[in-house]
Amino acid sequence: MTTRAVVIGVGHYLPERVVPNSEFEKTLDTSDEWIRTRSGIERRHFAAEDETTSMLGAKAAQSALENAGLAPDDVDAIVVATSTPDLTFPSVATMIQEKIGMTRGFGFDVQAVCAGFIYALTNANALVVSGQAKRVLVIGAETFSRIMDWEDRATCVLFGDGAGAIILEAQDQAGTNADRGVLSSDLNSDGRYRDMLYVDGGVSSTGSSGKLRMQGNALFRQAVEKLTSTAHTALTKIGLNDDAVDWIVPHQANIRIIQGTAKKLGVPMDRVIVTVQDHGNTSAASIPLAMSVGVSEGKIKKGDLLVAEAIGGGLAWGAVVLRW
Repeated sequence: MTTRAVVIGVGHYLPERVVPNSEFEKTLDTSDEWIRTRSGIERRHFAAEDETTSMLGAKAAQSALENAGLAPDDVDAIVVATSTPDLTFPSVATMIQEKIGMTRGFGFDVQAVCAGFIYALTNANALVVSGQAKRVLVIGAETFSRIMDWEDRATCVLFGDGAGAIILEAQDQAGTNADRGVLSSDLNSDGRYRDMLYVDGGVSSTGSSGKLRMQGNALFRQAVEKLTSTAHTALTKIGLNDDAVDWIVPHQANIRIIQGTAKKLGVPMDRVIVTVQDHGNTSAASIPLAMSVGVSEGKIKKGDLLVAEAIGGGLAWGAVVLRW
């Protein structure tokens, strides 16, 4: 028998405020058509002034717990992927731990920007298969609206706020590719590409949170190549090819990147979970958000083979293959 980290619960939360593309026309030289054509985004959600990343994450966590039929203290650990924490420290994970009423176990944050959830999921899987934890809440939560330059039309129209969560549980499986749970993963980073996507502030450099900066065209070229490669690598590790995939659940950055990656993988778009039109780029929250939406819409079902892949600042990128 083999211990697998199996998804037993999923949930998400989006702030109440919905911001359509037309709202940016009031302050920027842009249009709904320009934004849709270049990104596929139609609207996004922005957190209220008093709404923090940990608040969004806690609501997504509660949703996942309800979906799994669990109480907070049934969970052993919380791993949160975020680049927009409430405070420099403590971790968002411990704040969520308090907010949901979890009085045991441990929590910590992972920072890999838009690839954060892939990194968090890989770390959570390691906790489960090593026996360190039986159940782990894995959360992606972001308030990217806090780090936008509202005069930069190339970036500020792309991002949104939100949170998604899944719960992994240790289960004995047969040790084959038919098992439910995380089957393989592939993580990568290359600091030489830092200037393609970064925030120009930080505690030890400027003492301020800074604003997001991006080289969109250069990043696009890197994204399609690296996302295709990491997905292939993760599948090859377990002897599978693209034909075995039921769903791609990509980072929701840009519809062109999603389409380009799917084409290179040979997977038709009707087998890709797409939410970018409704949420924009929610960074580390985008994949668990898409998973939750995919389940709620009746697309992702028990036994389906998923490939989740993402790329973000660093550059950091990676993929996870899991059977739902």
